[in-house]
Amino acid sequence: MHIETEVASPPLSGGVDPAIAREAADAVRDTIYRATILLDAQKWDDWLALCHADFNYDIKSWSPEINYDMTYLHASRKDMESLIRLLPKHNTDHSPLTRHTSVYTVDVSDDGATAKAVSAFVVYQHMLDGTNSHIDSGESRLFLVGKYYDTFRIEQGRALFLSRETRLENRRLDKGSHWPI
Repeated sequence: MHIETEVASPPLSGGVDPAIAREAADAVRDTIYRATILLDAQKWDDWLALCHADFNYDIKSWSPEINYDMTYLHASRKDMESLIRLLPKHNTDHSPLTRHTSVYTVDVSDDGATAKAVSAFVVYQHMLDGTNSHIDSGESRLFLVGKYYDTFRIEQGRALFLSRETRLENRRLDKGSHWPI
């Protein structure tokens, strides 16, 4: 015998109207997934357009050897604009990166104006060249694993990144790691 039961989903936030909170959470997820697609396509300016004027970006990893966080990048939006302009001049083997992102949680603030999200990601590198390019070319490798800790400003139904802390499980980065992750 099959019995259907309706399970109420828990509220996304304590003080904001549940419909508004769901709409904000959907906007956050959409922005995170759009960012993934734009980064994969190396559309850096379009990715940056998803970021608020007050955006801050960090790439960090915990080091058990020194019992301390290692910071690979700490940048404002203005810093990221400069970095993006210089990307064509960076040393790279041009192996494309493909990200897979899964949004775990979205917590909308009581006033509905901001939200925080936690997502997991993996980045694969598709080898074009390398030390043994005749062997490695065409191979896909796991490049990075980590989590995104994002904060968003919600404006007119749109979510803009206020900050992104990229927490890597890896501690050694290779060519291509100067790109936004």
